[in-house]
Amino acid sequence: MELIHKLLNLVLPPITVFAICLMLPFLSIFKVVNFIFRCLFSKNIKGKIVLITDSSSGIGKHLAYDYARKGANLALVDIREDKLRDVVEKAGQLGSPNVLVICADVSKVDQCKQFIDEVVDELVDHLICNAGMGINCAFEDATNVTNFVQVMDVNFSESVYPTYFAIPHLKRSRGKIFVTTSVSGWMFQPMGSIYGASKAALINFYDNMRVELTPKVSVKIISPGFVESELLKRQSFKQARRFLNLQYVLFLPKCSIGTKSCDITVEQMMQRIPFEKTKDYTKAVVAAVCRGDKYITEPWWYNSFYLLKIVCPEVIEWSSYLKFSNRPTTS
Repeated sequence: MELIHKLLNLVLPPITVFAICLMLPFLSIFKVVNFIFRCLFSKNIKGKIVLITDSSSGIGKHLAYDYARKGANLALVDIREDKLRDVVEKAGQLGSPNVLVICADVSKVDQCKQFIDEVVDELVDHLICNAGMGINCAFEDATNVTNFVQVMDVNFSESVYPTYFAIPHLKRSRGKIFVTTSVSGWMFQPMGSIYGASKAALINFYDNMRVELTPKVSVKIISPGFVESELLKRQSFKQARRFLNLQYVLFLPKCSIGTKSCDITVEQMMQRIPFEKTKDYTKAVVAAVCRGDKYITEPWWYNSFYLLKIVCPEVIEWSSYLKFSNRPTTS
């Protein structure tokens, strides 16, 4: 057995490199032609039944609006029914023939089963798992490490639960699963280790689901970069600080959550970093959905970082370290 491993260590790497070099030109041409074909003959989602979780605000809300413009039927799930009603009204005005309101907590297994069964009379075509929470802080600054369990649970379980109950129905409709993860799931993000880990778990899980469910169900992974969403609102940061009992939850100099200086710092952050507007992000995502993209990274230029991480991870690691070294420290 040891001899076999030594032989594979010696032979397999050069064979793999040779095969990649041989196939790369043909694969590149195929991908370009395939992309052009999918752009020219994008799928019509008019009349499709689309279930979106966490849809009363932010990304989920604007996804509902863009699907409505395409004439899709919507089933919108959120625990905040009052906000959901406003989204439902506007979605109807934008062109959705039918909009179903579902007040449910996707962190509860029984409620996930209930709302999936509620829309099963009409087969679900698209399931969009959009629920999640964001926490940015240095791991060592946490006063209680067990508090991070909730971040992992929310970001992972609140997508997995509805997926589990929807799979039988999606198989019958040959539907699609879309899960909102983050570029943090595959890119270094100092002070975002737990958040990134939860998103990495989602990416790995749904990559495996794609293999398990093919060809009856398609699985698509959405990885947003810096997008103006609910997670960036000042109140969200204040709640994050109270939740983890932290002095800082951003890697910005002199950021003290819960003070006026923090409000200014969040605004400064959004001026320094090229955040994409939520409505532009969701419009691009729905366009990618119609093209049939397997991985959707938006803004698109974040794919450059993915390539850099594979080819030269030291560059990403070094630049991330520079950001982290300027972080505030708790007293």
